[in-house]
Amino acid sequence: MLRPLSASSLSCVAILLCILARSEAPVVGQTRQDTITPVTDAELQNPDPNDWLMWRRTLDSWGHSPLDQINRDNVGGIRMVWTRGLTEGLQQGTPLVRDGVLYMPNPRDVVQAIDATTGDLLWEHRRERPDDLADHLSRSQMDANRNLAIYGAAIIDTSTDGHVFALDAATGELLWDTEILDHRRDPVTQTSGPIIANGKVISGRSCMPTGGPDACIIAAHDALTGEELWRRRLIPGPGEPGDETWGGVPFEERRHVGSWMVPSFDPELNLVLVGTSVTSPAPKFRLGGVENKHLYHNSTLALDADTGEIVWYYQHLNDHWDLDHPFERYIVETPVRPDPAAVQWINPRLRPGETRRVVTGIPGKTGIVYTLDLATGEFLWATPTVIQNVVSDIDGATGAVTENAEVVFTGPGQQVLTCPHASGGKDWEAGAYSPQSNTMFFPLRNTCSRMRATNAETGPNALYAIDWRREIAPGTDNVGTVRAISVETGETRWVYEQRAATMSLVATAGGLLFGGDTNGRFRAFDQDTGEVLWEINLGSGVTGFPITYAVDGTQYVAVSTGTSITTAAFGMLTPELRPSAGNNLFVFALP
Repeated sequence: MLRPLSASSLSCVAILLCILARSEAPVVGQTRQDTITPVTDAELQNPDPNDWLMWRRTLDSWGHSPLDQINRDNVGGIRMVWTRGLTEGLQQGTPLVRDGVLYMPNPRDVVQAIDATTGDLLWEHRRERPDDLADHLSRSQMDANRNLAIYGAAIIDTSTDGHVFALDAATGELLWDTEILDHRRDPVTQTSGPIIANGKVISGRSCMPTGGPDACIIAAHDALTGEELWRRRLIPGPGEPGDETWGGVPFEERRHVGSWMVPSFDPELNLVLVGTSVTSPAPKFRLGGVENKHLYHNSTLALDADTGEIVWYYQHLNDHWDLDHPFERYIVETPVRPDPAAVQWINPRLRPGETRRVVTGIPGKTGIVYTLDLATGEFLWATPTVIQNVVSDIDGATGAVTENAEVVFTGPGQQVLTCPHASGGKDWEAGAYSPQSNTMFFPLRNTCSRMRATNAETGPNALYAIDWRREIAPGTDNVGTVRAISVETGETRWVYEQRAATMSLVATAGGLLFGGDTNGRFRAFDQDTGEVLWEINLGSGVTGFPITYAVDGTQYVAVSTGTSITTAAFGMLTPELRPSAGNNLFVFALP
């Protein structure tokens, strides 16, 4: 429901008291932003290189900037120009930049507007959260906020209590607030914010098992008013296509197929590309049988942006091991010429070199690259990047995936060795794509785990009904890698390996690839060779998504550090690495 807003104003004394109380009201900083140039759909679909207007800068999720002032020749000279502490909690934020103002999502539903050149606070909005939130969500589900959206003169976000809301970009004042799901009846985890697709706020979420299938949705809202336009349930119900794939499991017992990362959008086809997650429980012997597909879990869904209807889908894995597939999907026009020496599974109908518009990348924790036709979802090619033993085959003609029967759980107590572990392979940390060389870059991890299926109904193993012990994949002592892969051929162009787990990346027209790791190192790589050209120790794990922007002719690079589930998980594999855990935002530029 929409909340009507009060038109009353606060006195100077009341404003001071609100600041001291750190209340819902915006906090005025050292300076104040008076106006913002409204952001249009045309700009979102072709943004100014100086700005960073969404999670991966563009709706095709490339994570690429056309800026080239900082390049291979001078990156060694960049220096920190300002830093700012962030609020407490699990920190995985992506800044937005517009008109020289940086908007930062902090943990626990805090949004800040900061002068992008000095680091001075302009305003801060602290959302008032329900007192009983912790009764329905865990700390990891209540803290993280990976991204914001911007449209018109508003900053738009989703909240941990199941709402979508808009703030005045100039003042931080609340403009509208819409409840999507009641956090008491249908608890969800909105750890990622929305994108804007032709004036629609498109947002996904994970869904807690206690919420049932009606909590497992992706939704669209009017970006100007907050009015709900449509919602798409990710679990089919009785009489709907896909209902039969659940093997007779009652509808109310179908749970946890979420879309907890950020969608991509193609304006030409008006398609929203959404990835989905595993079921709860994960082992399918507990959900009507291992032979059933349980749509639409671990799939790519192409949705009509106007209606939410499913135009096509592709299922990447019938998942028994919590190997979600909700990650970034690149939309690229490219010649398609998979090299049989580098690519394991290829569609035999492909005409090598034909130009296609594709959706590509590593959508899931298995670390397998998939390339599909954007308009139809037709399977084109796929190949693994890290050690994996859960997918044994993909039929090139149909795209049908065959799981390795040796590691498929068939009953409680069964133990298997699976690679990768449930933290990836690849996880929520984003890769990047460079149109200059038609190359994708991915932060990957060499992990496996000893897994055991359980019948747990309560306790820490109840969510997925599996327990596990992480380990580094055989044959290496290095957890982290960065891998460069040709979009056209699928061949690996270079691999960088290191002890610590690698984190999110951003590519630039200066021939650089910026990225960090769980040990606090932030680096600039040469895109063509993988050579490290610059490095700094930021002290804490580089948990945020790096960006680059320009103000008044100066290019900046921004990245944030902090605490996350990822740093804790991989810290168990590399106990000799002992970074701190401070939530901070760092910004660099040339002198």
